[in-house]
Amino acid sequence: MRKVAIIMGSDSDLPIAEKAVAVLKDFFVPYVVRVMSAHRTPSEVHAFASSARENGFAAIIAIAGKAAHLGGVIASCTTLPVITIPGSGGALKGVEALLSSVEMPPGIPVASVGIDAGQNAALLALSMISIEDGSIAGKLDEYRRNMREKILKKDSEISGRL
Repeated sequence: MRKVAIIMGSDSDLPIAEKAVAVLKDFFVPYVVRVMSAHRTPSEVHAFASSARENGFAAIIAIAGKAAHLGGVIASCTTLPVITIPGSGGALKGVEALLSSVEMPPGIPVASVGIDAGQNAALLALSMISIEDGSIAGKLDEYRRNMREKILKKDSEISGRL
């Protein structure tokens, strides 16, 4: 099974990464978590991203706040899917990171999820993996069925109480 990389621009992004890791663990998908900065360790980012496909990765999740360059830098070094998670650590509570993440130049796309949305980034990576992995597709279907059942149960409980 192919792996998912989670790259944090700073160790302060760890709580966001942990949300993604929890989802990947639930689906039994192998992952690697690293701290690399687009600005402070550009050579390491380039080396990791440019060899990610041959090292068995299916997708890369990049977590960065403020200018949020990490996802774009990674995407410039690989044709693997890159998913950015804008971190809320900046002066604008992550809005600046969100805007930076979604405004990539033509030809170097990245996908972006919501601010601090580690869970959704992992689920998006799993959706990408599920294109070729039927067992992950089945687990995603079951995950969504379970979400639906929880909501219907809550609906019934609240409707009955009120």
